[in-house]
Amino acid sequence: MEGITCRLLPYAVADGPHNMAADEALLHSAVDGSASLRFYGWLPPTLSLGYFQRESVRSDDLRLAALPFVRRPSGGDTLIHHHELTYALALPPGRPWQARGVSWLARMHGIVAAGLRNLGVPARLFIATASQLSHGPLCFHHVTAGDVVVGAAKIGGSAQRKRRGALLQHGAILLARTLLTPNLPGIHELTGHFLAVEDTLHAIVQAFVVDTAWRLDPSDWRPRERACTEELAAAKYGQDSWNRKR
Repeated sequence: MEGITCRLLPYAVADGPHNMAADEALLHSAVDGSASLRFYGWLPPTLSLGYFQRESVRSDDLRLAALPFVRRPSGGDTLIHHHELTYALALPPGRPWQARGVSWLARMHGIVAAGLRNLGVPARLFIATASQLSHGPLCFHHVTAGDVVVGAAKIGGSAQRKRRGALLQHGAILLARTLLTPNLPGIHELTGHFLAVEDTLHAIVQAFVVDTAWRLDPSDWRPRERACTEELAAAKYGQDSWNRKR
């Protein structure tokens, strides 16, 4: 993989519509041949629904129903984005980005776990032949083979979307418990490690380079990506027609 370059975009914090619009803008760039990796946060704390979820699941918990929410372009279950680090990886179609038979869900989770271990967190990939018994709509209640866990608790998961062969994978790393979901412990509660976002980001970036041997090129957003993000945030991810579509 020598000579392969993937853009590394700057860490940023944004609301739900802009975060999901930015991820989709990167998927468009991946269709055109550009690979990108970005890390980000959420402000204010936001609930995100998987593409296929019913919007009515928000009403199951009054605390969650009061949060701003957005529907992701990817599948999966409900996430509460608060004390976490979120990533998005967008890859062009075919080789060398997507080798046949290689699961980027498992590969990226292995990279995340390796980066966390380098920070002293005993993270590993969950091994099972089937999902654990789950309850409720929250993604982090559902532990599936390949998820990132500390002990028996899930602290990392991802979802994907494809377009014309290009791949968008985005996922969350639960750094600490939020009072919005007090029964979901984060890395801090499970290990006593309080990981700063910047330290976590750098550790995962280093693990990514070791695993892939790709060059991560610190880059800024292109003007057309910024314009695409603003257009999608206003016309799609900020609209009830998208967020309440199911």
